[in-house]
Amino acid sequence: MVNLLISQLRLLIGWEVGMAALAWLLIPLVAAIGAGVWGSWANRTRRARSDGPELDGYARFRKAMEKQH
Repeated sequence: MVNLLISQLRLLIGWEVGMAALAWLLIPLVAAIGAGVWGSWANRTRRARSDGPELDGYARFRKAMEKQH
């Protein structure tokens, strides 16, 4: 699909090499923007919630494992 886009750009504009390079540079740009958006979305709950509940659960687990039967 990208090759089709690049070939169409060559036909529309005479600057074949420059436009092809710009079209290929758009791919990492879009990927970087997508990674930034995904990273922001994935990190959205870490600010609101600390590690408290997980550490409390681990402390209860250790206490239960240390008990003598």
